[in-house]
Amino acid sequence: MKNITLSFLAILAFVTSFLITVSTSPAIAADKFITIGTGGLTGVYYPAGGAICRLVHRGRREHGIRCGVESTGGSIYNLNSLREGELDIAVTQSDWQFHAYHGTGPFKKRGADTNLRSLFSLHSEPFTVIARKDSGINKFTDLVGKRVNIGNPGSGMYATMKVIMKRMGWTEDTFKVASKLKAAEQATALCDNEIDVMIYAAGHPNGAVQEATTICDTKIIPVEGPVIDELVNRFPFYAYTTIPGGMYNGNPDDVKTFGVKATFVTSSKVEDEVIYQVIKAIFDNFENFKVLHPVFSTLYPANLILDGNTAPLHSGAERYFIEKGYITKEKLAEEYEDRNRYFNKKHEDDGVESK
Repeated sequence: MKNITLSFLAILAFVTSFLITVSTSPAIAADKFITIGTGGLTGVYYPAGGAICRLVHRGRREHGIRCGVESTGGSIYNLNSLREGELDIAVTQSDWQFHAYHGTGPFKKRGADTNLRSLFSLHSEPFTVIARKDSGINKFTDLVGKRVNIGNPGSGMYATMKVIMKRMGWTEDTFKVASKLKAAEQATALCDNEIDVMIYAAGHPNGAVQEATTICDTKIIPVEGPVIDELVNRFPFYAYTTIPGGMYNGNPDDVKTFGVKATFVTSSKVEDEVIYQVIKAIFDNFENFKVLHPVFSTLYPANLILDGNTAPLHSGAERYFIEKGYITKEKLAEEYEDRNRYFNKKHEDDGVESK
C-alpha cells in the first residue's frame, strides 16, 4: 500500500510539474489579443492589416495570439493611439514615424515618443493628385482657386498636404473649397462634381484611385517643381517616384510625383514574445503575404527592415531578423548611429505645423 501511495504521489508531482510548465509556456499561454490600427477601408493599410491577422491566426494554437484589425483615420491617429496604448501595432507613413519618434512637426507639443518602435516597412506611397478632366488642372500649381479635398485631419495625406501648402505659401483660403473628406468619400465626391481634386497617399494599384478613374473622366496630375525638390533633398523619408502609365483608365503616361513608405510600428511596451510571433507569422509565410495585395508583389524581405524606418526595431522583431540572418547587431548599431547623426545635424524647423 505504501509503494502504491508513493507511486501515486510521484505521478501527481510529475503531472503538477508538467501543468505548471505548460501554463507558463509562451507558446501556449492564455490568449493574448492585439489590435492593429490601419486606415480607410478602400486603401491598402486595411487589407494589409487583415492579411497579417490571418497569418497570425494560423499559428494561434501554438502561440495563443488573437488579432483584430481596426479601420482608422490614418497615420497621425494611429501614432497617437499607439502612444496612448489603444493600439498594439499600427501602420503609418515613414515621414510621420520620423516626426513622432523625434517629437517634431505635429508631435512637437507632445514631445518625442521614445517608446515608439519599428517593425518593418512595406511599399512606396506616391503622393497622388487626381483631378476632373473638365477642371482645367494640368499641373500642381493649378490647384489654386479650385475645390480641393485636402484630406481628413488625422490622416498622413492631410498632414503631408499641409507641409506642401506651407512650403508653397498656401492656406486653405487659397482654394475655392478646402474640404476634409475621408479617403473613402473622395472618389464619389469627385465624380459627383462636388470637388475638382482628390488627394491620396497610397500604394498602387489602389482601389480608391481605380474607382475615381473608372467612374468619371479624371487625370493624375504630376507633383514636381522647386518646392518638391527642396522637400526631397532635405528629408530622408521623401523620394521621387513614378505612377506607371496604363495602370488607370484614361492615364496612359507615367506621372512623376514624390512619396514616402508605408511602415508598421509598435510600442516598446508590447511584449517581446508577442511581436516575435507576429513577425515570424508574416516573414515565415512571406510569399503568401505578397499575393494578398498587388502592391506587395515586388517586396523583398531584407529590404523592409531598415528602409523608411526611423524608430529602433522592437526587440522582438530584432530577435527574429537576426535569427534568420536578415540583419546583424553590428549593422543595426551602424544604422542607428547614422540616423542620430542626421537628426542632430538637421533637426531645425521641419516646416510642419504643430497644431
